[in-house]
Amino acid sequence: MIEVDVTSPSPPYEQIRAQLAQLIRCGVLSAGARLPPVRQLAADLGLAAGTVARAYKELEQGGYVTGKRGGGTRVLSQPEPGPAREELIREHARAYLAEVVRLGGTAEEAVAALTRLADER
Repeated sequence: MIEVDVTSPSPPYEQIRAQLAQLIRCGVLSAGARLPPVRQLAADLGLAAGTVARAYKELEQGGYVTGKRGGGTRVLSQPEPGPAREELIREHARAYLAEVVRLGGTAEEAVAALTRLADER
């Protein structure tokens, strides 16, 4: 769910913070959802635990999550996601279509590939 691009000029903790904040704002992570433990997410991403801890700390300072010793880090309730979620889906669709076109494909081929993928689920 979370990806870190080591070639990005944005530091890894900021990439983690931004992605989690977006998932919370869009309603993908709902109020009360528990984030992975710092050490687990750090191991999954191949990062130092301090990097993930900093991202979580900044999310807590931003009002996205709350952390309690022994209780983990949980998502706080946020305003309704509404258009932010829809815009995120459109952004991903644009990126996907741009990649298909870059590979020489058409919009119709992109839709067909998504339809096949959805049918597999």
